[in-house]
Amino acid sequence: MTHSAAMAAEILPGLTVLEALNTDLVCDAINTAMRELFLQIAYGRSQTAFSDDGLPIGAGLDDLGKGLRSQTGTLYSTLKKGPRYLELAEGYVTKLGLDSENRVIGYEVVQLGKVMEAVRAGKDANEAIKANTSTKGRFADAVKTIDPREE
Repeated sequence: MTHSAAMAAEILPGLTVLEALNTDLVCDAINTAMRELFLQIAYGRSQTAFSDDGLPIGAGLDDLGKGLRSQTGTLYSTLKKGPRYLELAEGYVTKLGLDSENRVIGYEVVQLGKVMEAVRAGKDANEAIKANTSTKGRFADAVKTIDPREE
């Protein structure tokens, strides 16, 4: 779901909610994700909508036991600067990889849920961060990387 939200952050700046809902976001899976995210906002549903057999009331993504955390993804997008991914359910975004036209093609992310599990188990924090940092998309092909919080 967070990847669909990231795609939406690139496509939807400047659109109204109705325009956004009527935008073809590449494929049915992404369009469905957009609809489900809208329903989450409109009806106040919880993370239960995305889990097998649901979760008990008051439970969150942490309860799925996949090293993910319950939190709202933080993605900003403006016509001037473009999309900025700050944090997703999978973790804290440290760098965005851009192509020659300054489009986001990948990112580096620290999976904070897994970092905290490792630290609680006695691992050194710096080692835990290093072990749980990965890249997504075509990050290795980026012509430039930026800190989304600074640029």
